[in-house]
Amino acid sequence: METAYVYHPIYLEHNRPGHPENARRLKRTMETLDDRGVLDRLRLLEPRSATEEELLRVHTKDHIQHVKNVAQRGGGYLDPDTYVSSQSFEAALMAAGGLVHAVESVLDGEIANAFALVRPPGHHATTERAMGFCLFNNVAVAAHAAMALAGVERVFVVDFDVHHGNGTADILADNPDVFYVSTHQYPYYPGTGAREDTGRGAGAGSALNVPLPTNVGDEGYARIFETLVWPLAERFHPDLILVSAGYDAHWDDPLARMGLSLAGYAAITRTLVEMADQLCEGRIVLTLEGGYQLSVLAHGVLNTFYALLGEETVIDPLGPSPRSEPSIEALIDDLKELHQID
Repeated sequence: METAYVYHPIYLEHNRPGHPENARRLKRTMETLDDRGVLDRLRLLEPRSATEEELLRVHTKDHIQHVKNVAQRGGGYLDPDTYVSSQSFEAALMAAGGLVHAVESVLDGEIANAFALVRPPGHHATTERAMGFCLFNNVAVAAHAAMALAGVERVFVVDFDVHHGNGTADILADNPDVFYVSTHQYPYYPGTGAREDTGRGAGAGSALNVPLPTNVGDEGYARIFETLVWPLAERFHPDLILVSAGYDAHWDDPLARMGLSLAGYAAITRTLVEMADQLCEGRIVLTLEGGYQLSVLAHGVLNTFYALLGEETVIDPLGPSPRSEPSIEALIDDLKELHQID
């Protein structure tokens, strides 16, 4: 079966030049994929708009209407960080719906796996508000849509964006059928994601938050996935893996201070693909979140597609981090104890 990608030109219409999260991010990524000949090897999935029913599983009607109203007025800012342009509402519907379509296609067996190259991103959007460059929570919408389908009981969500996905975490916190994992710089925007946050109510114990000091890179992330994420995924045994893929934990990203290299990112993706192969018949779908150094973002996505295609090719024009990496063994030991991992 084929590896697929979701893309549509409407994603470029959500745009504000000079803002870190602008259309150039996706344009540069698509150009790199084309130049490397990767797009010709993938299946294009045409996105559709998310339905009102799909959005209302996650967001309030007032929030959806507010984003629509601001777009219809020509755009504006919803908070100091988060903008809307005239086409942003349609782009956001197509971003959430595009990811849902990719999930449906993987679960139906039409494709092997997929990466939704969508904008605007989603993991900061809460039930009631947009924030952190995000309008609707794409991955939460997709997780709920997946569980509405026959044969899907458990969804494992991994978020390796440098920022904690506070919206995703909060929306899914009381759901025992979704396990949420986040690796993030801490303390940092949005200030959530402490290690003690493991879900709430019926979902208590269904979240792993890994709050990291600055400059943690390839070695630390590899240890996290080996000693924490793998055992918890095996215990949870999901039917589907969803990934919020942010490339802003790279050492050269202008908005953060972490130490991942492109090779380190590629290793994470290969681990997640292997995890999907072993636990849920290869069913993995990624969606684009952050990443603001354009070459890093483009090559990070490129290497991710190589991993989805089952290849070990890694292109890393920037090389390893020039900064020393702190040990996080004490943090890992604390999290193993908290989550009762042997």
